[in-house]
Order: sequence, then structure tokens, then C-alpha cells
Amino acid sequence: MSLRPAPADAPSNPARARLLRAGLAACAVAAGTRVLPAHGQSASALARRRIPSSGALLPVIGCGTYIGFDAAEGKAAGGELDGVVRALVDGGGSVLDSSPMYGRAEAVTGEIVQRLGLRDRTFLATKVWTSGRAAGIAQMEDSFRLLRTDHIDLMQIHNLLDWRTHLPQLRQWQADGRIRYLGITHYTSSAYDQVEAVLRQEKLDFLQINYAADDREAARRILPLAAERGVAVIINRPFGGGGLLRRLADRPLPGWAGEIGAGSWAQVLLKFVLSQPAVTCAIPGTARVRHMRDNLAAGSGTIPEPGWWKDKLEALR
Repeated sequence: MSLRPAPADAPSNPARARLLRAGLAACAVAAGTRVLPAHGQSASALARRRIPSSGALLPVIGCGTYIGFDAAEGKAAGGELDGVVRALVDGGGSVLDSSPMYGRAEAVTGEIVQRLGLRDRTFLATKVWTSGRAAGIAQMEDSFRLLRTDHIDLMQIHNLLDWRTHLPQLRQWQADGRIRYLGITHYTSSAYDQVEAVLRQEKLDFLQINYAADDREAARRILPLAAERGVAVIINRPFGGGGLLRRLADRPLPGWAGEIGAGSWAQVLLKFVLSQPAVTCAIPGTARVRHMRDNLAAGSGTIPEPGWWKDKLEALR
């Protein structure tokens, strides 16, 4: 099985651009639509949800850096990626998720956050993706250097690779204050047996997993278990790897999209993901400012409960 996940959102997506141009204006919330609580935030504010292990609040929309932030040296400075990070933070978001397997994404993320002076307003998440204790420590130390920080908000064991070896080191660094949270990741339902076993066996802060309107297996097994175990959940493929969004590109938005204030298909799909109360944050990847702003809009206003989608899922196929 390949350990390299498919992209969450290609950085240059003509279909996505058409969606934004064709999107409906957000409508008023329809009477009777049930909404998940947003912890006292105003209707226009980006919702935040609690991290069970600490009680801290995390914005529900972040940004993945796979592919989009893998820019050649010198290409990111002053470019659109700066605008993506600025849009994320100015829009109330904070989560930037990366990995050593994403090429130069960690380095580019670190450069931008430092250049813009946004370290205290960003939640930096990355991963360890290697075998062996010494190799894991070396790789994570490199992540500190590339991200230009002395503390990482979330360190995750990528695709559970050699997780038994890495977890004790993560616990030690958490006790030392070098990392704030620790967790595991995967991106395919074929790994759910192992994910479930680790969730039951170990005390974790975060799980990063796949979930989308066309990839709903996690809602049956993994999301309820994460909620039971008090584990925050980050969704890493909310657009089904990008294929779902492309399939919907030329379709008009259904009238019910206005009931939840969704002005694009991207917002519909993100609101679907956020409807699961166990989901803490979704991290669609993008390298475009307009996409980042569009994604953030999904995290404000109405977020319906899961049952609201029952008669609407056919439109998302």
C-alpha cells in the first residue's frame, strides 16, 4: 500500500474557479434548520470547536500544504502563498498542516509564517514519517528547523508508520513542552482496523483521517470512537481527494444550499464534513487566496446536524 496520499485540493483548479464565479450568494438561514453549536460565536465568525484533551478552541477550517506549498526555493517569497496564509489568519483560521513527505512544504510554511510575523497566530501541525527512533528524532528536529519554531503545536505519526517507536518520544517532548499535542494520521479506510486499535489502546490528543461526502466510512466507525475517547479530529480529504469537487463543477448549486449559507460547492462539501460533531477541523489544501477565502466561509453561519443531509446526499454524488 502506498504511503503517499492523494492531494486534498490541487493548487490550480479551473473547475474550482468556475465554482466560485457561479456560486450563489449566501442566503439567510432557513427557519427550522438545526445548527451545531459554535461556542457562542457570532453568525459571521469562523466557528471554533474544543480540543477535548485541553479544552482549547480550534478554528474549524485550516489549510493543508500538500503540493500547493511545495514551492521551489525563492518562489514563495512575496507570492500568492503569503496571501493564502494571511487570508487564513485574517479570516479567523490558524491550522497549517504539513509533513516531511510534502517536499519543501515545511520550509515554505516556516518561511512565510516567520516573514509575516504570524507564529503566535498559527497552529503549526506536522508529522514524523520514517522508521526507527534515531531517524524519527532527526526528522522531527529537522521539522523544528524548517518551520522556524522552538515549539510545534501538533506532531503526528504519519500513516501510523512505526508508531510504537515514535509515540514514547512524542510523549517525552510533550512533557518537556516542545510539542503541545500528539496524534496519528491516515487517509484510507483500509487502515481503519489499525487506526481503531491504536485509538483504543493509546491516549491521544488528535486523529487526522479522511472523510467526505463520497467517502463516509469514518462516520460509521472512527468518528464515534474518537468522540468516545476524547480525541480531536482533523479531516484531511474533505473534497474526496479533489475528484468530487471536479465532478460537481458544472452543476448548479441546489436551492437548499442557500438554507445553510453555502455559496459554492466547496462550501457545501465542507459544511457536510463539519456537520459531524466529532470533527474539530477540516484542512482542504490550496495555494490560491480565493480558494482559501471560499473555504473559510464554510466555517461560519449555519452548520447543520448530520440528519439534515439525508435527502440531499444524492446531489453530492
